[in-house]
This record gives sequence, C-alpha cells and structure tokens, in this order.
Amino acid sequence: MSLFDPGTEDAPTERTTSETAFLQGLLDAEAGLTRAQASLGLAPDAAAEAVTAAAVASSFDVRDLARRARTGGNPVIPLVADLTAAVPPEHEPYVHRGATSQDILDSALMLVAARSLHEILAELDRAAAALSRHAAAHRDTVMPGRTLTQHAVPTTFGLKAAGWRSLVLDARDRLRTVGSGLPVQLGGAAGTLAAFEAYGASTPLDLVPAYASQLGLSSPALPWHVLRTPVADLAGALAFTAGALGKLAVDVATLSRTDIGELAEGTGGGSSAMPHKANPVRSTLIVAAARRAPALAATLYGSMPAEDERPAGAWHAEWTTLRELLRLVGGAARDAAELTAGLVVRADVMRAHLALTGGAIVSERLSAELAPVLGRRRAKELLGEATRRASTENRPLADILSEEPALRAMDLAALTDPERYAGAAPELVDRALKRR
Repeated sequence: MSLFDPGTEDAPTERTTSETAFLQGLLDAEAGLTRAQASLGLAPDAAAEAVTAAAVASSFDVRDLARRARTGGNPVIPLVADLTAAVPPEHEPYVHRGATSQDILDSALMLVAARSLHEILAELDRAAAALSRHAAAHRDTVMPGRTLTQHAVPTTFGLKAAGWRSLVLDARDRLRTVGSGLPVQLGGAAGTLAAFEAYGASTPLDLVPAYASQLGLSSPALPWHVLRTPVADLAGALAFTAGALGKLAVDVATLSRTDIGELAEGTGGGSSAMPHKANPVRSTLIVAAARRAPALAATLYGSMPAEDERPAGAWHAEWTTLRELLRLVGGAARDAAELTAGLVVRADVMRAHLALTGGAIVSERLSAELAPVLGRRRAKELLGEATRRASTENRPLADILSEEPALRAMDLAALTDPERYAGAAPELVDRALKRR
C-alpha cells in the first residue's frame, strides 16, 4: 500500500509482489528443495511433507523476519531458523540442506516474477483485444496525422489503434519469452553443488532439474549466482512493456486535450479545484509508470557486474527494485486494459479537424498532382503561396488553386479532400489485425 503510488493500488501484481507473497515464495523455494531431495532419495518423504506443511506464510511474522534480516543481510537466514523450528525435530536436518541463502532468494524471486507475469499477460491480452475492436471499427475513420506537434498528412484512427496493439503484442511476446525460461537457482555456497554431494548426492547435477520441476521453473545449465541474465532479461522486457503502454497513454492524453478532444477516457478523473475537469487519469498513471520503469531497469542492469561468486551489494540491490518494477508494470497493464476498454473515439471531431488547414493537410498529394501540369518548381511556388493565403484568408485551398487557369480542368475539390488521402492505412490495419 502506498499513498503516493495510486497506479499500483489494487493492481493484480500488488498481491503477487506483496511482503506475504515474497515470504511465500521463499517458503515455497525451501519446501521445493526438500521435496526435490526426497524425490532422489536424499531425504525422507516424511521430511518433505513436514517442511511443505510448515511452509505457510501466515505462520511467520514478516515484520520480525525483516528486523532480524539486518543481522545477516538477507531474510533467508532468520527464515531458515524459524522454518526449522516449525518442523518436528527429526526432520530439522532436511530444512535448507546443502543450500545457500542466494539459492532460496533467487528461486523465490523467479517464482514471484512468474506469478506476476501471469497477471500482467492477462491484462495485456485484455488491452490487445480492446484495441483490436477499435482498429476494426475505425479502419476508415480519417483523422489528422501529426508530426512535430503539427498536422502532417491524414491517417486513420484504426491505424493508430493497430499500432498501439502492435506494441502491446510486442510486449506480450517479450514477457512470454522471458517468463517461459525463468530458472531456479541452485549451486550451494559458491555455485559448485559441493554440499549436496557431501550430503549423499552421487550425481548432484540431477538435483537441479528435480528442484526446477518442484517449483515449475526451468533448469539452468549453470548456477547463476553472478550470471544475472535472468534478472536482466526481466528488466528489459518489463521496461519495454512500460514504454509500449506509455506510447498508447501519451497519445490518448494528448488527443483528449480540451482543445483537441478527439479521444476521451470513458471515466475521467476529477479535480480538487476545478469541477468542470475530466482528467485522463488512466493515461496519466500509465505515463508515470513508463517514466519510472527505465531507471528501475537501469538499476538491475547495473547489478550485472557482480564480483566473485557472490557480490556485496549488487545482488542485494535487485530485490526491491525488481519487485517495484513488477508491481509498476502490473499497474500500468491493468490501467491500459481499463483505458482501452472504455476509450471514447470522437470520429466527428477527427473529421472536423481535417478541415483546419483548408486542405493544406494534403499538400503532399497536390505536389505530386500539380508538378506534371505546372512543372515542379512552379507547383512548389504556387502551393506555398496558396497555403499561406488559405490560412490568412480563411478560405479553402481548392478555391485559391482554382484561380490558376492551368488547374481549372482539375477536380480540385476531390484532390484537396483529406478523406481521400489516407493511403494504404485501411489495408495496413487489415494486415496488423491478422497478428495473433
């Protein structure tokens, strides 16, 4: 819970990244290790059952564990003590047997990430479905295209929505790829698995896939205590997702400005001082997440130069950073799903804005059409003069061009109609919507 982070409140990843969720991840990692050893005959089945039964987050005091974690620098050390005390004495030797704190903590991080990605992906699917509907419905809805804040040439809202959907699907695919390969961590004190051999494993390498199977994670080729590819891949995919959703949101926020009004959020937020306002709150929160995510990802990338077989500080910097990034992106994905589902598209306003330049928005087309008639140089000069007059005299560009004798035989009204110059936008929408 955070008073100053409304974008993450009640997000699906708030639950999967809570203190209790992380504690449960640590306990699941501990219990999974004992079960893996039991599956290979390295621990009694009764010990695996006892540790699993005791590994319930509600049985432990999160606050007390956090305080005691200061002594050893991580929460696994006090947790192992408490979990050991929670099982019958004859099973105590099989709690955390052969493992190091990083084995448990990294495996728990991957569990929390996997559970969070499941929620994020569901929200992205919701957003993509809503954007599919908008793109199809507005395949031919012409609107001004804008470059460097100014009207450029016409486009369609369907193409814009299809572009947003493409980014959402790009994010989904990246997260799916990363999520499918999240690995367990198991290496012992310095990544050699030596302790497991000392405890009776004739082939300690077999313990890694057994552990992975117990936790539903992948089995890595090597312990990755200081090979932080899994965390870096997560950082990149999550930051990309935030940025992709941020593009959608910043467009909606811009096009919902009072003086543009081509879009509106279905349920705008109020103002504490101005009753008339309906602020684009969902968009605002998504953009805020998109601006925060890169710095969080940078911290995770910055932890990759990890010295020795366990670094002092680099590993520790990842824990809350990854948690915040997962929570942030989860909130943004939830808000994007809500935003796209309720988005109001004002096609009439879009069409009205096409006329703001009196036809100059299709000057690119006119340049191509008039050059064969007037010559390239004369066509450029005429169009420059005519567009200036259209603006200053508040007259349609077609009327001014009709004063040129050589152009009177041309259908200038059709040539200056913005709705007839959307290019291949409708076909591009069709192509984009074939992607699944």
